[in-house]
Amino acid sequence: MSRPLDRLRAASADREAAGLRRALRPRTPDHDGLIDLASNDYLGLSRDDRLVKAAVRATEEWGTGSTGSRLVTGSTWLHAELEDRLAAFAGAPRALVFSSGYLANLAAVTALARGGLVVSDAGNHASIVDACRLSRARVVVTPHRDVAAVEAALRERAEEHAVVVTDAVFSVDGDLAPLSALHAAAVRHGALLLVDEAHSLGVVGESGRGAVYAAGLARDARIVRTVTLSKSLASQGGAVLGAPEVVETLIDTGRSFIFDTGLAPACVGAALQAVEILEEQPELPERASSMARTLAAVARELGLETADPAAAVVPIVLGRPGDAVSAATLCAELGVRVGCFRPPSVPHGRSSLRLTARANLGSDDLAVIRRALTAVVERKVGM
Repeated sequence: MSRPLDRLRAASADREAAGLRRALRPRTPDHDGLIDLASNDYLGLSRDDRLVKAAVRATEEWGTGSTGSRLVTGSTWLHAELEDRLAAFAGAPRALVFSSGYLANLAAVTALARGGLVVSDAGNHASIVDACRLSRARVVVTPHRDVAAVEAALRERAEEHAVVVTDAVFSVDGDLAPLSALHAAAVRHGALLLVDEAHSLGVVGESGRGAVYAAGLARDARIVRTVTLSKSLASQGGAVLGAPEVVETLIDTGRSFIFDTGLAPACVGAALQAVEILEEQPELPERASSMARTLAAVARELGLETADPAAAVVPIVLGRPGDAVSAATLCAELGVRVGCFRPPSVPHGRSSLRLTARANLGSDDLAVIRRALTAVVERKVGM
């Protein structure tokens, strides 16, 4: 007979030896005095006074929680207003708000693909991977950004219906999906295209309306989008954008919509204010993407392995998990908080630092960031 806790302790020790242990590190309101290059606050709005006041107003009017699921008491006029504003902003017919982007992906994939085929990019976010597993559909995972492999999977399928699912901007490498080519392949084979815009909304396209909008595909009813409200919009929650038939299907059959408590009013109010700011300050997305290009240029100049960012994500590949952890610790010691990605978040041999640009970073911040990355290079060379 096994002892369950002994098994868990042994597995934890194995992860420790491989450099894969994780820990919660509660921070202070000012990120412990560090320059924040780790969060997803791409537009620097999370402490914006306008969003804070909007969240407070919503709480004072509607209370601290939504009080129930969306189909019972959890849908307020505020939720309906946010859905209308999100749809109009992104150029979509309809929107449906969820309590997280993760749950939006679960609902969209499972409800739309059930009984059919899902073709999923190998670089897709874990929420998409989990949704594929729960969909009861046949799943084909294609090599990263490989349109020919997607086309082949669609062409050879026996299932009547299919969904092609991809991140718009991939969360680790920061590269952009070939949306126009994927859309053309989906149309040729009668499939829906589902695009996760978590890392593109607020950064890519005119006024940050997203990668689908930038590709000129926003009004196509065969495209479904998921978004998060917790990155550029500096709130919490998610949404699905699509045709009325899609939204109605999710309301009727999306389990992570039906059986989850509605998004808290404070989050709805803050997200509404963030959309308004994007409409009023269309220069914010370009500031964030320009800063990402600057960070990538600094890393490349220092000899670090990085890629041209499509949005605000700048990966720096270091290789081994221990090297990534050591580099992240060193950056923190020198005043910069960065993300640290190790397996299973990335493939073996691709452990990375992830820098996320913000629209409100300045020249003084860049000087500190350069010093920290220089120290990473010097330590790497000396190892």
